[in-house]
Amino acid sequence: MSTTEARYMKLSGLEPLVITPESNFVNVGERTNVAGSRRFLRLIKEDKYEEALSIAREQVEGGAQIIDINMDDGLIDGKEAMVKFLNLVVSEPDIARVPIMIDSSKWEIIEAGLQVVQGKCVVNSISLKEGEETFVNQAKAIKRYGAAVIVMAFDEIGQADNYDRRIEIAKRSYDILVNRVHFPPEDIIFDLNIFPVATGMEEHRRNAVDFIEATRWVRQNLPYCSVSGGVSNVSFSFRGNNVVREAMHSVFLYHAIKAGMNIGIVNPTMLEVYDDIPKDLLAHVEDVVLDRRPDATERLLDFAETVKGTAKEKVVDLSWREDSLQERITRALVKGIDQYILEDIEEARKSVSKPIEVIEGHLMTGMNVVGDLFGSGKMFLPQVVKSARVMKKAVAYLLPFIEEHKKKMPQSDQGNGTAGKVLIATVKGDVHDIGKNIVSVVLACNNYEIIDLGVMVPPEKIIETAIKEQVDIIGLSGLITPSLDEMVFLAKEMERKNLKIPLLIGGATTSKAHTAVKIDPEYKNAVVHVNDASRAVTVVGDLLNKANSQKYSSDLKQEYDKFRDGFLKRTKKKEYLSIEEARANKFTIDWSKAEIHKPTTLGIQVIEEQNLEDLLAYIDWTPFFRSWDLHGKYPEILHDSVVGEQASELFRDAQILLKRVIQEKLLTAKAVYGLFEANTINDDDIEVRYEGDQTVFRTLRQQLKKYQGKPNIALADFIAPKEKKIKDYIGCFCVTAGFGTKALANQFEAANDDYNAIMIKALADRLAEAFAEFLHQKVRTKDWGYASKETLTNEQLIKEEYKGIRPAPGYPACPDHLEKVTLWDLLQVEDNIGVTLTESLAMWPAASVSGYYFANPEARYFGLGKIKEDQVKDFAKRKGITYEYASKWLRPNIADH
Repeated sequence: MSTTEARYMKLSGLEPLVITPESNFVNVGERTNVAGSRRFLRLIKEDKYEEALSIAREQVEGGAQIIDINMDDGLIDGKEAMVKFLNLVVSEPDIARVPIMIDSSKWEIIEAGLQVVQGKCVVNSISLKEGEETFVNQAKAIKRYGAAVIVMAFDEIGQADNYDRRIEIAKRSYDILVNRVHFPPEDIIFDLNIFPVATGMEEHRRNAVDFIEATRWVRQNLPYCSVSGGVSNVSFSFRGNNVVREAMHSVFLYHAIKAGMNIGIVNPTMLEVYDDIPKDLLAHVEDVVLDRRPDATERLLDFAETVKGTAKEKVVDLSWREDSLQERITRALVKGIDQYILEDIEEARKSVSKPIEVIEGHLMTGMNVVGDLFGSGKMFLPQVVKSARVMKKAVAYLLPFIEEHKKKMPQSDQGNGTAGKVLIATVKGDVHDIGKNIVSVVLACNNYEIIDLGVMVPPEKIIETAIKEQVDIIGLSGLITPSLDEMVFLAKEMERKNLKIPLLIGGATTSKAHTAVKIDPEYKNAVVHVNDASRAVTVVGDLLNKANSQKYSSDLKQEYDKFRDGFLKRTKKKEYLSIEEARANKFTIDWSKAEIHKPTTLGIQVIEEQNLEDLLAYIDWTPFFRSWDLHGKYPEILHDSVVGEQASELFRDAQILLKRVIQEKLLTAKAVYGLFEANTINDDDIEVRYEGDQTVFRTLRQQLKKYQGKPNIALADFIAPKEKKIKDYIGCFCVTAGFGTKALANQFEAANDDYNAIMIKALADRLAEAFAEFLHQKVRTKDWGYASKETLTNEQLIKEEYKGIRPAPGYPACPDHLEKVTLWDLLQVEDNIGVTLTESLAMWPAASVSGYYFANPEARYFGLGKIKEDQVKDFAKRKGITYEYASKWLRPNIADH
């Protein structure tokens, strides 16, 4: 290892901290330490983590470049507290921008913290006190986690309390770490033990001097490492006299830094500027710290009585409020702080000639910063939505002034000032709008004017509004498969009317394949599939960029042409069976040995109001994060190195709103379900018998040619054929947690709070899915009872490890939405719980789930895939509908199309 090689310690939170010889002393905030702050200890004990978080924020705003977090207290579960607090810290960008020091005497707490914290942190601490084997193992683990480490001057004998012991332990530790563990020497920090001075005990007189001199030796003899310490320890003898303590800290640091100490745990509010210390106090303190005279302690004790005073009052650092007006507005937007935005906007309004200039200038300057951070991956979608909340509050305040000013101006001078006008809508028959609303917010944050037509918007209204408002972009959203046809129809209509407006396509069922194959050929102008909100800004920007929009659109057309050709060639290569051949290769069950369990309760049951608290344990949170464009599996996503901090903040906000929903009963959950006698007839149909009436569900069968021995499955295969004369059973259900969602979302939107408007819809969706899971378990264990002894965890339920299946019309095994009509008729869904179907057979409220229950142990989930036109014709005949009508609903699955 060359001694001339430049090797610096590099730490990071959201921002890097590189410690070089030219760096100033690195200050580590100590107030988030239960041993160093009574207030922090009290808040943690009282489970007031949000308030405790404000202490961390005060530390950073007070100048701490690293924050030390310690939870070592006998009355606290240190591991749990460390993980919980770190999860909160990493979700706050203004705190998480600095590196974290995970501080504990217990290895299990340190390792738990390492698994949560982001960036490159510091572990405080390890030592040789438990021997070399433990020391080496812990150092290797820290190295694997990519952290730096503080090494205490402590070995099997005890703490180093003099100069010789300090350098002895430091040298031994350094050699083990560098030569055996191959730990980067620049990532080693030695804590050489700062002990109190002026205690009155002779053996403590050199405590400060020995630390300072040992620091000098370490920096000169152990290359690249750093030296740190807890500075407040040196003044322990003068607790209660903060004037003296502040002077002692400053004096000690002044000399220790000169000797090479470059990191320290110190409260910035307990430091006096060295040059500002009164000369008489300075002389007395330096006599003690540097051990310059034998009576130094007595002299300082006497002198301290003359300078008693109170500490500087600790206040929340609002120094940013003294920044320029633009800096204040930008900070409020980036951090989502709306506390002062109206007074800043009023100040801005008074500084311009036209109120619109505040939006075009101050606010858009700030939102450009938000856009840049979002585009570079330094902000995530939920943060952007919070920024939009501040933006909307500001704009709402300005609107009356803008309208008043417009009245006084000629029409020609009123202007627009936006980056472009975007019309966005969920297509006819579809009620889902979470994704659409998120895209609207993101685009609005980037200075696009949004015309949101809402849900279930007919094509003629979309086109009429687009022409009238002279929009620059049309964005279409849809979740259910019939929405795909609506998008194709709209593209045809736009082409027929010779429109030139680019078309954005988005939503859960949309894809690049469908867009390229079905929509793009129908419209000569640009058609773009946007698979998530983060891409929307870039795509819209490229489409409206006058310099290169034509080339972008042309390249896009060529890309989709190439994709379409490849897709169609691949599709044509696939072989399909006729419907008769597919039925001959059906999935077979030996019904003579089949396990059939008669339900405990047959018939229809209604749950008028389900207790939402019962559903919490059944929530699958992973799709919740996905709806906010945060991708990862829960709970691992909370600790993800990229999105973990934002996922944690989002999750915390969700819990707050969910708690309010439950306490105030803001949403109502209902269900109707039934268990019935059933048998398969005509290969693919399921006959259901209830109160003397017969209902028939029509299922669809896979037709793709399979490998030898692989069956072509239909859901009907899991029900005993009628000719076997075996009585079998089927279940149906519809649950909702959506009643109240629209009213709540409207309230939030009226308050310019898109963040919570989107949040309540996402939570309602999760509760509906949880209700479906909860009810299915109830049916399996009680109402049907075929799995009465089932004991599965929520994770096992999410993995569908239960016996039986719960497929739903519109999903892969049964993509035909038309069967919902049959299900609604059988269960009398609308009469029983008020859930309705739109003309495209979407459920309303949107946070609703419906489907079937199959109990056979052989039942499995599968995808129908593509089917041939012969089955579509057969299906139409069985249902008594025209081929054209059947193909409208099944078109995405028809191979010939």
